[in-house]
Formats: sequence, C-alpha cells, structure tokens
Amino acid sequence: MLNLPILRWGKPYDSLETDQVLHFITGEPIAKVSQANGGLLQRDMRFSQRARDVLRELPNEELIARVKKAGELYLNATLPMGDGQQSPEEFALQQSASTGLPEHMCRGNMQKNYFVLSNMDRMLDALTRGLDLSILSRGYGVEGRGVVVSYQAQAPAVGLVLPSNSPGVHTLWMPVIPMQVGLVLKPGPQEPWTPYRMAAAFAEAGIPREAISIYPGGPDVGAAVLANCSRSMIFGGTATVERYKGDPRVQAHGPGFSKILLGDDVVDDWEKYLDIMADSVFLNSGRGCINCSGIWASRHTEKIAAALAERIGPVAPLPPQDPQSSLAAFTVAGVAQAVWKAIEVDLRESGVQHSTEKFGPRLVEKERCAYLRPTVVHCDSPERAIAKKEYMFPFTTVVKCPQEKMLESIGPTLVCSAITEDEKFQRQLTDAVHIDRLNIGPIPTIKLDWLQPHEGNIVEFLFRARAYQLVPEAVKRVEQEMAAAHA
Repeated sequence: MLNLPILRWGKPYDSLETDQVLHFITGEPIAKVSQANGGLLQRDMRFSQRARDVLRELPNEELIARVKKAGELYLNATLPMGDGQQSPEEFALQQSASTGLPEHMCRGNMQKNYFVLSNMDRMLDALTRGLDLSILSRGYGVEGRGVVVSYQAQAPAVGLVLPSNSPGVHTLWMPVIPMQVGLVLKPGPQEPWTPYRMAAAFAEAGIPREAISIYPGGPDVGAAVLANCSRSMIFGGTATVERYKGDPRVQAHGPGFSKILLGDDVVDDWEKYLDIMADSVFLNSGRGCINCSGIWASRHTEKIAAALAERIGPVAPLPPQDPQSSLAAFTVAGVAQAVWKAIEVDLRESGVQHSTEKFGPRLVEKERCAYLRPTVVHCDSPERAIAKKEYMFPFTTVVKCPQEKMLESIGPTLVCSAITEDEKFQRQLTDAVHIDRLNIGPIPTIKLDWLQPHEGNIVEFLFRARAYQLVPEAVKRVEQEMAAAHA
C-alpha cells in the first residue's frame, strides 16, 4: 500500500490524520493519504508568490519544453508515488480500482492528458490568440506597430478543488505552469492519482517543485482553497455553480446539460444521426459534462428514444479489467441508489416514458458498489421535470419540442450539437448566450477541439488586460529585448 503525503510547495509532509483509498470491489486498501486541514493551507498560502517567482526564472519556451517532457514521463515512465513508485499500468489499475472506471477508460484518459501536454505550445498559441508569452511573464510588452499591451496576473497560484468522477477534467489546469502560475490542488477523495502523478512528472522534467502544492482533505480544505486563492476552480453540482455564480475569483464547473438539437430540416432523417446520439450519451460511461443529457426534436421523438434504447439499453456491467467494459461503478455507498430513486419519482409524471424499461432493471447492486445501466427517457414536452436533469451515468432524455421553442426552453448548455442546415436557426444558435460550446452539424457533443477553450478561457481567467503606457524610448528598448529573446 502506498503512502501519499501532503505536498507543501513541493515538500512532502506526513499528517497524523490519514484516509484510506479502497478498492471498490475487494475493499482492499490501495493507498493511505495524509489529510490536510484548512488552517495548514491558509498558512502555506503566505508563500504562494514564491511559486510564480520560481517559474518566472524560466522562459516560457523552456517551461513548454519541460511540460512536453512531463507528458512523455506521465504516459510512459515509472515515477515516484509517495513512498513507492508507480508504472503507467499501475496508475491505470489503481485509478480504476478507486474510481470505478474501467481500466481501458483510464488508459484512454491518460492519452487525452498526454495529447494536451505534448501540444502545449499550440494550445497556448490558440488560447492567447498568438500573444507573445513573454508579455504574460513580464506583465507588459510590445506587439506589432509598436503597440504596448499589458496583461496582469491575478494570482501567483491558482487553486483547484478537483472531483473524483472524471479524470479528463485535469486537462483544464495543465496550461497553468507554462504561464508561470503555481498550482494548489485539492484532489478528489477517490482520485488522488492524476494530481500526484502529474506533480511527479513535472518534477522529473525539471519544473520547480516549489510551484506545486497538493492538499488532500475534507470539505474544509476545499473551502480554504476558495477562500485563500485569488483565482480558483471548483467542480461540483448545480448548487455549487449557483453558489459561486458572479464571483470573479472562482470559476465553477458543474453539470454540462449538453444537448443535441435536430432541426426541422433534418429530423425526418434522424436515423442517420443515431450513432452520433449514442456515442454522445454513452462514451466514457456518460460521466463527463460533455456527455449528452438531452436530445431535442420537433417530431419522431418516440422513435428516436426507442431506437436509442435498443442501441444502449441492453448494456450491462462487466469487470473493470474487461476490454469490453463500458460502465463505471458508483463506488460511494448509497449514491447510485439515491440517483435511481430520484429518477423513479420523475418517471411517474404524466407525459414521461421510460424507453429502456424493457431491457431490465437499471440499478445493479453489488456487494461494495453499484451500477446504473444506460437509461433513455422520452418527454412529450420540455415542461417535464426530468427533461431538466443530468446524471453521472449514460442517461438522456429525448424531448419533443417545436424548433421555434427550443432555444428558450433548453436552459444553460455547455455543449450544443445543432444538426441543421437552416441558416436562420444557425444564426439564432450562434447568438444564444446560454450555449457555451456550439457545434453546427453532426458532431458528437463529446468531440473536443483542444485548441479551443473547454469552458471559459483560462488565460482570460488568470490574466487581466489593462492600459499600460511607455515613453517612445522605452517602447523601442522593449521591442529590441523581445526580438533578442526570440532570436
């Protein structure tokens, strides 16, 4: 069993209070994790400026090169892990054992993280719209035609309160280090593996250890992250998003309520798009905020729901090591049961039909965990309560709604895949401020373009553009310094 310490700006610290990470099937301890508390984190944040200072000692280009090396190490190397070591295969096995994700999905998420790290130069170029990164480092610089620009870092380190459900969310914070901002990570209780392995890979690649802290712990630690970091991200439910709505210091990531809209001009050919609908709902066990939780059309909705149910309804749980395993377990006692109970209440409403019912019970209870099998529900109107729900397994509603009512009815939507060639509808979709990522055409909601912001541009979150004036002589000097640095 591994012993994972708190990392206080790179220095290991063993706490008297520990928590065990258990195998979700056997109950066997996998790791013993030191537990931080809010007071410890608050004290350590007095030294957060050091994180930015040590990173600014290295040019952005050098940090990018080291981050790329870290990606190779993360994917392929045996790395230090607490008081032991961890191979890539052990990482996938341990992550699967604590989160309930099938092992092949854990390996797939490793590839996603590796892709982001190995393409960090392209990602930052896209996120900054080609800005010379030395301007972020210096705080000001000169762009074309002698224009002085300034971007001021809003925090020396960014805090992250991370979840246990989807390892893919870690791609959101990976660009932080090359922008010379430190990391304060509070791991999810079932998924400490990615933060610790990434910290080890960064250190082995030459990223200063003082730039990264990891504080496992309870809710008080998450609260301390948000209270003591000038910029932070948190992942949670709708209540979490509402709580921090409008707080410029906190970027709250919650349910995606991602959707597929079938326009009136294509809906009669809905069968052409069944694969896209099924993949959007089902892949990665439906655990991501970008998985589709609603399919909207003005007609044929009963047929769409029935066909989708035929496609994914028969899927049953398999052991996590099975290459065909496609469902993740709920590893926290009682959660799956509570979710299904809530769904059953909504299924009683008039106008709601459980399309996957004939394929057997959806709740599958095991000795130490439970599964929820794919569930498709038809709604005859957007007014049905379940049409506004999202759950952490392959679940979707198929909602009957006139096209002209869709945009006013769908509510906040992280990803909208609008399958339509209707130019008027496309313009309305483009103007809809409650849609974050918009796909026009038959594109699965789960298909990401890593060169575009996932949910809010992290550069804009961490840096503030401001006015900055220099006398002409200083402008010329800065231009020459920037040119020499890239020569």
